[in-house]
Amino acid sequence: MAPEPVRETDPTIGRLVTDASRDISSLVRKEIELAKSELKVSAKAGGLGIGLFAAAGFIAVLAIIMLSVAIAYFIHWAGLGLHWSFLIVFGFYLLVAGLLVFLGVRSVKKVKAPEKAIEQGRQIPQALKGKS
Repeated sequence: MAPEPVRETDPTIGRLVTDASRDISSLVRKEIELAKSELKVSAKAGGLGIGLFAAAGFIAVLAIIMLSVAIAYFIHWAGLGLHWSFLIVFGFYLLVAGLLVFLGVRSVKKVKAPEKAIEQGRQIPQALKGKS
């Protein structure tokens, strides 16, 4: 079979390369635009989620305050003076805070330097010199 003759309407290799690079460039640009739009949607959703968590935390703090007042009034209702009732609730919160500080200090004292990594780091110069 004889090859078909080249027509003037057939694209040249240079034109094919130019078209391919233009198409690849366009494809990359469109992919970047798509990624940007997806990130905008994700960032908006993440920001909204963080805002909702902050609002929930604020409302939880308000609820704790209201619960504290209610507990103080229940203690007062049981027959103790109102001022003593509030002092009991205050003292309870101080005990809880003290317990949390104690547990935090105990936990921080468990933090140690990375002894194995330090020892291996000290051995590196010797290993580079050919000593073991």
